[in-house]
Amino acid sequence: MVTRSKTEMHLHNFRKTLLMLLDTFCVTAAYLATWLFISGRASLESYKSLLFSSCILFVLCFEVVYILMGLYDSLWRYAEIYEFFRCMLASCLSVAAFILVSAIIYKERRIPYSVYLMSALFAVSLTLYSRLTYRMIRDRKLESKGVNMTRVLMVGAGESGFTLIREISSNPNTDLEIVAAVDDNPSKVGRAIQGVRVMGTIDDIPVLVDQCDIDTIIIAIPRLTEGEKRRVLDVCSKTQCSLRILPDIATLVSSGGDLLSAVRDVKVEDLLGRDQVELDTSNYTCVKGKRVMVTGGGGSIGSELCMQIASSGPEELTLIDIYENNAYDVQQAIWQKYGMDFPLDVRIASVRDSEKMDMIFDEKRPQVVFHAAAHKHVPLMETSPEEAVKNNVFGTYNTAKCADKYGVETFVLISTDKAVNPTSIMGATKRLCEMVIQYMSAHSKTRFAAVRFGNVLGSNGSVIPLFKQQIANGGPVTVTHPDVVRFFMTIPEAVSLIIKAAEMAKGGEIFILDMGQPVKITDLAENLIRLAGLVPYRDIKIEFIGLRPGEKLYEELLLSEEGVTDTSHDKIFIGNLKPIDEHFMDELEELRQIADRNDSKATAEKIISMVPTFIKTRS
Repeated sequence: MVTRSKTEMHLHNFRKTLLMLLDTFCVTAAYLATWLFISGRASLESYKSLLFSSCILFVLCFEVVYILMGLYDSLWRYAEIYEFFRCMLASCLSVAAFILVSAIIYKERRIPYSVYLMSALFAVSLTLYSRLTYRMIRDRKLESKGVNMTRVLMVGAGESGFTLIREISSNPNTDLEIVAAVDDNPSKVGRAIQGVRVMGTIDDIPVLVDQCDIDTIIIAIPRLTEGEKRRVLDVCSKTQCSLRILPDIATLVSSGGDLLSAVRDVKVEDLLGRDQVELDTSNYTCVKGKRVMVTGGGGSIGSELCMQIASSGPEELTLIDIYENNAYDVQQAIWQKYGMDFPLDVRIASVRDSEKMDMIFDEKRPQVVFHAAAHKHVPLMETSPEEAVKNNVFGTYNTAKCADKYGVETFVLISTDKAVNPTSIMGATKRLCEMVIQYMSAHSKTRFAAVRFGNVLGSNGSVIPLFKQQIANGGPVTVTHPDVVRFFMTIPEAVSLIIKAAEMAKGGEIFILDMGQPVKITDLAENLIRLAGLVPYRDIKIEFIGLRPGEKLYEELLLSEEGVTDTSHDKIFIGNLKPIDEHFMDELEELRQIADRNDSKATAEKIISMVPTFIKTRS
């Protein structure tokens, strides 16, 4: 229960009394002005005995009706059309009450009908004007709150924009000042919304920013599609303004939030340029009540896999990782959310150790395995190809062999778009991992599948954390090439797709997500700088350092010889890959022997020879 302090009660009573006195003055003035107005047509002398008493009755009727209708409990600083309509209705009822009562009291000497009509008109007008004047004076004061205001350009002149302007104008503590708006609806251009003029369309934003000296752009169209949002952000990126987004009003109201505090900064996820994949994460049938194992469970993808799997109630979840700190963090996160009695078993082990993996599989007998353990830093694997082979290729092979040996139902490999026409050792080893899965699928009862997707926002090794750290350090932000582009998705999206693949897998599939349009890394860097409230190239420099070993300008999701098959989900496809040659295992054994000798050059050459789609960019 909310209680008021004595100070607040005194202030409320003071304002209420002040408003009642103001209404008394307005109604009295209206009534007396009516008699003065008709003095040329009726003698005041003949009504002198009625004037004083009828004026008191007139005022009393207004005050009683106003109190009964709660007009003194309204917050007039927030008053809109509804409140003014109530005031007008109360005034009309007050006049009606006055007419009825006066007809009873003054039977012998009736008040002229013109007094009833004109006094009602004057009283209604004065009480309404007094409230309107208060609102206008208050709004003017808020508009001149100070010289250090943040000048805002609002994108969208609809209901949400109207609400935003009203909220800002009625909040004395905000430093925001909306000076102009834009909207793509041509009928709104040139008109005003709450006194803010719609000065152009979205394409006019760069010109208006310079013309109106704008500091911040607020996007007040909460229900933009991702494509439309990407277009708006692309236009805004041509300015040096900070960018913010208004949340959906209905969602905000249902959550009980405050509008201005909920106006959020643009997030990296807003720059994906596509609708996020919507999958039901509340009930994954493929893991519910099952014994599930996640390798690399301490990593960014693996940890989210563990959290989402835990939400579906597995019989037991086994987490395997070689790095104990990450594994410990995931363990604590799961226990904190699902309780200490959650069936979680954390094992510190390497997928490179075939004997240890065999021992764990023999003990745990998993039914579903998600294989996320891998080395994935492209430049580092260029100089240590033998380690990429040992960890990625044979870590996958060891785990897949155990899955086949111990009757795992479903095995899902986490792959990458870098496996497509690879130019790097890391990408080539991931393609070899896919080939291992394809081979095992053809020779096992276990359903083997792989999930291929692009870069994951915020994951370990992602460019986003690097850029953020560089911005925090004052720059420069390093981009490999002005034209480099990448596909991006969020970690929850990636994990949802992986688990969905496990549900859809029949064996041998490479699942691929429709990731929309690729994102230009230079634009991403510029927008991240703006999200930090800074100006690219002025506050934070961007340096182009050249493509690193193994990197390419454009990533792909399909091999040139692949086609795709639709699935039951409109954003998920299956790549149709060529079958694996029967001599693949012989070559794989040869690759193992070379890698075990730690011969980096020979290992790289063997990798390249085993991946026909490898694009040779080395000198």
